[in-house]
Amino acid sequence: MQYQTLPQLDEKVSKICLGTMTWGQQNTESEAHEQMDMALSEGVNFWDTAEMYPSPPDKDKQGDTERFMGTWFDKTKQRDKVILASKISPMDFLRDGQTRFNAEHISSAIDGNLERLQTDYIDIYQLHWPERKTNFFGQRGYDEEMSAQSLDDLTPFLETIQALNDEIKKRSYSCLWFIE
Repeated sequence: MQYQTLPQLDEKVSKICLGTMTWGQQNTESEAHEQMDMALSEGVNFWDTAEMYPSPPDKDKQGDTERFMGTWFDKTKQRDKVILASKISPMDFLRDGQTRFNAEHISSAIDGNLERLQTDYIDIYQLHWPERKTNFFGQRGYDEEMSAQSLDDLTPFLETIQALNDEIKKRSYSCLWFIE
């Protein structure tokens, strides 16, 4: 396995990432656990998930992927061997529609991520989609009128970055934040 050092984490991260977006939709929990076992045994220590998974998005299954990872972490006690990435998403069925990228909603999303993942830290946290109207799964053909929003209806990007930095300090993380 080849690794890349992430300076902010000072950790070696596998160049191959275990993507998990179908767990709970196309894969069962036991299949997910088998895949995590195999990935780790082959040196894949970089794992990616999101609060909205599995995909395609389904309100009734939302969070299952993180829950499957959480039960694996609890069962194997190997959380410390994984560089874990997760994401906040502005999908309207998440967090009772509280999906802005502001301090309150980011904090709530991270609390939910941590609970489902049965861990007390996330190594890499990402903004999964832009906080604006855009194409999502099952919707094709970008419509400019659909996306026309007043800037007042969006969280200013600086506020989002400040909220993420505040979470790093509040939770005593030394982690890297990405925007996908």
